[in-house]
Amino acid sequence: MTTAKNKGKTAAIVAYITIFGTIAAFFINYDEKSDYAYFHIRQAMGLFATFFLISIFVGYFNSIMISSSFYIFFSVLWFYGFLSALNNSTKPVPLVGEFYQNLFKMVGQNNN
Repeated sequence: MTTAKNKGKTAAIVAYITIFGTIAAFFINYDEKSDYAYFHIRQAMGLFATFFLISIFVGYFNSIMISSSFYIFFSVLWFYGFLSALNNSTKPVPLVGEFYQNLFKMVGQNNN
């Protein structure tokens, strides 16, 4: 017997594997429409969008301390989200997870 979380687990895990994985996870989950997978797709979209936006500004600093702090911070958030997907959990990423859920709420909405 499969639960709703187990049905979307593959898409949830794939979502955290680069931005291309997030796009692939959206299409993997397109037919199943698992809320669990959409939760993690929204989290991964937010993480990658934040990474790209902040890295633009971090790139202007010529400081190994600022760059390494940014990469460590992002890696911890990514790892938290990835482990959450592996453990069938829907805990939002600390600090920004709830914001991502609200910002990307149109992803996975039922348009019937």
